Amino acid sequence: MELNKNIISQIQSIITNARQKAIRSVDIERVLMYWQIGKVIFEEEQQGEERADYGVFLIKSISDTFQPQFGSGFSVRQLEMNRQFYRTFPITNALRSQFSWTHYRTLIRIDNQDKREFYIAEATKNHWTARQLERQINSQLFERLLMSNDIASVLAVARNEKQPGDAKEIIKDPMVLEFLGLKREAAYYEKDLESTIITHLQDFILELGNGFAFIARQKRIHIAGDEYFADLVFYNRLLQCFVLIEIKTQKLSHQDLGQLQMYVNYFDRFEKQAFENPTIGILLCTDKNDAMVKISLPENNQTIVTSKYQLYLPSEQQLLDEVKKEIEKLDNH
Repeated sequence: MELNKNIISQIQSIITNARQKAIRSVDIERVLMYWQIGKVIFEEEQQGEERADYGVFLIKSISDTFQPQFGSGFSVRQLEMNRQFYRTFPITNALRSQFSWTHYRTLIRIDNQDKREFYIAEATKNHWTARQLERQINSQLFERLLMSNDIASVLAVARNEKQPGDAKEIIKDPMVLEFLGLKREAAYYEKDLESTIITHLQDFILELGNGFAFIARQKRIHIAGDEYFADLVFYNRLLQCFVLIEIKTQKLSHQDLGQLQMYVNYFDRFEKQAFENPTIGILLCTDKNDAMVKISLPENNQTIVTSKYQLYLPSEQQLLDEVKKEIEKLDNH
């Protein structure tokens, strides 16, 4: 007699789930342990605040006492992180059970409270792994969204306090595509870039933002006997509309804008249902001329968005320079 394969599958599933829960339970307890140790250190340190070097002495003494028995979890550096953990998150009920210690270790390195609250809200809402959280911070997601939005609006969308009413509230400029693994000095055809995006679709959707679902690649469009092909088609459930993405590996031209506007018009007339919002088009390009874009599109344009892409993570100085440019633009209006 052979054992029923369904029974084997069920038992394997039970074992896997139990192991995952056990690992998760251990991780939750570890987070609480580090928080409690940080609390003890912080409170003791405050009592000896008249001695400037008491904090250093305290952490060194605790490390010397416990590290031989419990290992690197009681190194001076780890104990300093525990103290910082408690100082950053002083209310234990505010700790998120879905966050691992690796999540918190990344979050406590963020000095700006608004910025930290943004990443907490986004990581919670989107169930980011610790690796995804670190990647989003390294790609300066918060700063990129601030280029076309104010802090209050960015935080409100992140916390689900408001639904995005404008594509620019969730679409970043520039988009950072370092996960594609392409060399920035090389020349690529649009079809090559598109193929690589499809290969890394999960990462690309994460970079696009909240609420995106993939619909089609090279979507055929028939217009008066002629055939055209939209590079990538997505749907955004928050904006409740189709999102078309055209990839351009050269500098943006007004012909590119006209072509994308035609695709957007087609979707609005033949694909969109009555309850859905107007289609949005994104031109993903290596370079763009903001003045040309502004002149080429209607003044009340809400449907065409241009976004530069770059194949490497930006430095903090690059982002600061970009933010400064945006502020100067606002001052000049």
